[in-house]
Amino acid sequence: MYTENNRLQTALIPRMYPYIMIFRILLALGFVFAIDLYAYQAFKTVFRTTSTPWIYWGITLTYIVLIVSISALLSSGKADYRYLGILVGASILLAVPKLVAIIPLLLEDVSRLVQYVFRIITTQPTTLTERRKFISQIALGLAAIPFLGIIDGIWKGRYRYRVISHTLEFEDLPDQFQGFTITQISDIHSGSFVNKEKVEYGVKMVNELGADAIVFTGDLVNNIATEAEPWIDTFKELSGRNGVFSILGNHDYGDYWRFPSEQAKADNLNRLKEIHAEMGMDLLLNESRYFERGNQRLYLAGVENWGLPPFPQYGDLPAALHGIPENAFTVLLSHDPSHFDAEVKQHSKKVHLTLSGHTHGMQFGIEVPGWIKWSPVKFKYPKWAGLYPESDGQVLHVNRGFGFLAFPGRVGIWPEITHITLRKKST
Repeated sequence: MYTENNRLQTALIPRMYPYIMIFRILLALGFVFAIDLYAYQAFKTVFRTTSTPWIYWGITLTYIVLIVSISALLSSGKADYRYLGILVGASILLAVPKLVAIIPLLLEDVSRLVQYVFRIITTQPTTLTERRKFISQIALGLAAIPFLGIIDGIWKGRYRYRVISHTLEFEDLPDQFQGFTITQISDIHSGSFVNKEKVEYGVKMVNELGADAIVFTGDLVNNIATEAEPWIDTFKELSGRNGVFSILGNHDYGDYWRFPSEQAKADNLNRLKEIHAEMGMDLLLNESRYFERGNQRLYLAGVENWGLPPFPQYGDLPAALHGIPENAFTVLLSHDPSHFDAEVKQHSKKVHLTLSGHTHGMQFGIEVPGWIKWSPVKFKYPKWAGLYPESDGQVLHVNRGFGFLAFPGRVGIWPEITHITLRKKST
C-alpha cells in the first residue's frame, strides 16, 4: 500500500536529484582521472613519441569539457535525456578499457616493487626496474576488447532485438487455454530512442509472433509523458489476438523529474495514461481482466509499481487480485521483480506466473545459453533475467527490456522480446 512515508520519500527525490547528479558527475570525473594517470603509463611506454601526451591528454580534456557542458545543459533544462546518454556512453567508453588496461600494469608494478624491496634488504643497488614494453602492449591489447564491445553495443547492440521463447507447464492450467501464448516486452524508455526504423522493426518482430495477448510491463518513458508522444503511432501497431495490456514502471510517475508543481506532476501522469490508451494498451492500475474460452477463464492482473526502497510502492496487490476466484489461473504483471519475493509468493491467492522487467540486465553482461548468464546487476537483484520457478508451481519471468536507459547501448545483454506458451502438465 502507498503510505504517507512513501509520499514524503518520493517528494524528496526531485529536490535531491540535482545534488545526487553533481555528486555522481564529480565522482565519475575523479574516477576517470585516476584511471587516466595510470593507464597513461602503458601508452607512453608503447608510443614513445612527443605527440603521445598531447593526443592522450587532449582526449581526456575534450571529455572533461563535454561532461561539464552537457551537465550544465541538463541542469538548465535545455537538453533532453539523450544528452545524458552521450555523457554516460563517453564515460564508459573511456573508463572501462583503461580500467582493464591497468590490471597487467598493476601486476607488473607489484613485481617491480618486490624486486626493489629485495634489493634494499640485500643491500644491492636500489634502482627501480623500467616497465617492460611487452607488458604495456598486452595491456593495450586487453583494453581493445571492451573498447570494441562498447562501440558495438552503442552502434548496434541497443537495437539487436532477440526473441526468447519459453514453454511453461502448469498442472492447473484450464484445458481450454492449452497453448495460450503471451508475448512480453518491458522497459521501452522511449525518451532514449533515436532510430525510429529500428524500433519499428522491433515492433514488427513482436507482431509476427502472433500472440494471444501482448503485455508491456512498465517504464514507457524515462521521465515525462512527452517523450512517448512521437512513438504513439509506432507502438499503436502492436496487435494481440486478445488485446495489448500494460502497467506502469517506476520511471513513469515522474519521480525523477523537477516539475513546477504537484499539479504539473499529476497532469504528466494523467497524460501518460492517455498515451497508453492511444497506443491501444489496456492499462491495468491495480486491477484485473480475464480471457474466456468456453466456460473457462484465465485471469490477467496488473499492479502499479512496487519496489524495495528507494523505489516507490504504489502497487496494491490485494486490489489487483480482488474479484479473482480462489484457485483461478492467474498471470500477474508487476514491473519490479523484487515484488515477487516480497509479496506475491506469500499472498493467499496463488499467482501462477508473474511477468516483470526493471533490471535491463544492467545492459551489460555475459550470456552463453546453457553455459553462463552473468551481469553485475545480480548483486542488486538475485532474480534479474529469465525464468525463476518455485517449488509450489509459481513462476517469475524477468524480461531484459526492449529499450535502454542512461548508457545508450547494450553489451552482451540484448533487448528482449519474450514469447511464452502455456501448457497443461501431463499427469
